[in-house]
Amino acid sequence: MDKKIESIKGKLIVSCQALPHEPLHSSFIMGRMALAAKEGGAVGIRANTKEDIAEIKMQVDLPIIGIVKRDYTDSKVYITPTMKEVDELMEVKPEIIALDATSNIRPNGVSLEKFYSEIRAKYPNQLLMADCSTVEEAIFADELGFDFIGTTLVGYTEQSKHLKIELNDFEIIREIIKKVKHNVIAEGNINTPEKAKRVIELGAYSVVVGSIITRPQLITKSFAYALK
Repeated sequence: MDKKIESIKGKLIVSCQALPHEPLHSSFIMGRMALAAKEGGAVGIRANTKEDIAEIKMQVDLPIIGIVKRDYTDSKVYITPTMKEVDELMEVKPEIIALDATSNIRPNGVSLEKFYSEIRAKYPNQLLMADCSTVEEAIFADELGFDFIGTTLVGYTEQSKHLKIELNDFEIIREIIKKVKHNVIAEGNINTPEKAKRVIELGAYSVVVGSIITRPQLITKSFAYALK
């Protein structure tokens, strides 16, 4: 395995993303956010859009998990949904490309299996991460051959809305780790240092933390809510 990828083992990846409707939406700001994350000890960055990734790469030399979030009218899938987004990401060459690996059908009725094989045929050496929402999806993505299995979408899909990632001491993460061959990256609602430490202890290869570090409006909201 590449030294850069080995460097994320047992360590923190920070998700630096701001969507168009959010106050910090700007490639310039995300580049500085990534730099701040690095100064704080992050060893990797998860980022959205080729523009943000290009800027982040100018600020930090850390492995990047790249995605493109885009809505399509005929599908619920929005994380790197089609080859168009993969091609965009390949222009800036993130170390890992993450995509929705849920059971939801992709735009134009394309199955995950077909999409996965198309990416592998076009970019055989690119590392891929499966953003999953259930244990079954994780097992399927693992069998397809994804390099990393992520718990990114647990609780965010129709089929997983009853699931909580941290419930019963991260039971879902433990089950996925037990049942898949590939490395598991824990992500989603890991919002305290203690939780981040715990998922690594349970065997996750790495942990992605986002909103609680990089979305000040949500952090502020939790304080304001506590004072109501």
